[in-house]
Amino acid sequence: MPSATTTTTTSRRADEAPPRQARTPAPGLFLTLIAVCSAVTAANIYLAAPLLSLMARDFGSAPSAVAWIASVAQLGYAVGLLFFAPLGDSANRRRLVAGLTLVTTVALGASAAAPGVTALAVAMFVASAATVIPQLLVPLVAERAPADRRARHVAAVIAGLFTGIVGARVLGGLAGQAFGWRWVFAGAAVLTLVLGLSTALVLPSRRRREGPLFAGLAALPSVLRHSPDLWRACLRQAGMFGAWSALWTALSLLLTGPAYGLSPATAGLFGLFGLTASAVAPLAGGFVDRFGATRVVRSAYLLAAISVPLFWLGGQALAALFAAAIAIHAALVASHVANQTLALTSTSTPATANTAYVVAGFAGGAAASALGGSAFTHFGWGGVCAVAGLWLVLGWGLTSVRR
Repeated sequence: MPSATTTTTTSRRADEAPPRQARTPAPGLFLTLIAVCSAVTAANIYLAAPLLSLMARDFGSAPSAVAWIASVAQLGYAVGLLFFAPLGDSANRRRLVAGLTLVTTVALGASAAAPGVTALAVAMFVASAATVIPQLLVPLVAERAPADRRARHVAAVIAGLFTGIVGARVLGGLAGQAFGWRWVFAGAAVLTLVLGLSTALVLPSRRRREGPLFAGLAALPSVLRHSPDLWRACLRQAGMFGAWSALWTALSLLLTGPAYGLSPATAGLFGLFGLTASAVAPLAGGFVDRFGATRVVRSAYLLAAISVPLFWLGGQALAALFAAAIAIHAALVASHVANQTLALTSTSTPATANTAYVVAGFAGGAAASALGGSAFTHFGWGGVCAVAGLWLVLGWGLTSVRR
């Protein structure tokens, strides 16, 4: 007759078994669905960037006066990550993803109907704070992947993320020019609702850990303090993402301004160079699995450092902008794959560690984006390039002073 201890253990294991396994699709299909959902939801953060001139015209403002809306979206995403992403270690993922999907959909609808800049900024802040679904899914992918292919599986989701970012710029610019910027937000709301709820249906519905729901948030300082690898990954990605954000946010102002005079739709096509990121992600994942994260991040920073003077030359030469756009996207995604894989494997609480990592990245991006917009207003394109260079110096320098 089994003992009470054995019976309790057996009962607990039965309780911990994932319910309704039949709902889970094949691994390849599951990874594809997560990557597509990540692409659609990540695009929501960057919808405003190619539409700034259209918004300014609608609200009767100068384009530079509404540039801060793009940084509000990034700041909202960072805040949402801080509060919602740690729940991946404890909450019911299915319910959490479904709930955040509904909030994002409503906020995007409010953005489409916003009567002014302030209302639009508030709605975008809420939408971006709730659209943290990709960062709830990445730790799940890392957990399910074989150890020797973990970086490649993470890279597949990151490729989806960057495809969404490119889609937001390219398709957002084209659709905004054809139908108006409000319809872009309305379409994003519909896509988010469909993909978010579809993904929620195939996720495990059990809670992962017992204890306070926001224990992960409270544990963030301790997790960072006791994991030098995580701390280093956070700062390095904040520097890299900040440099990219400063350049990419102000780029539409450069392309639609006096220097080039392009339409928003044509300027949005420039984002096709961001497809470099989708192509580089699988390669970067393979390099991380083979050579380690540190060597990949070092190479990415070198490539980003080369791209900054190319961007500066791009203020007068379009060909230099082409080369710089390819280089900065390749550097960003390679760094992201390496740093995020390191963050996900550096602690026993991957969702909490991932929260610290992505919050650091987007906080760096939001700060650099805001400073880049101000620099463009006061110092022109050269000021934006200086901000990007400064962020790279800080990101690498602050993590190199000690090991």
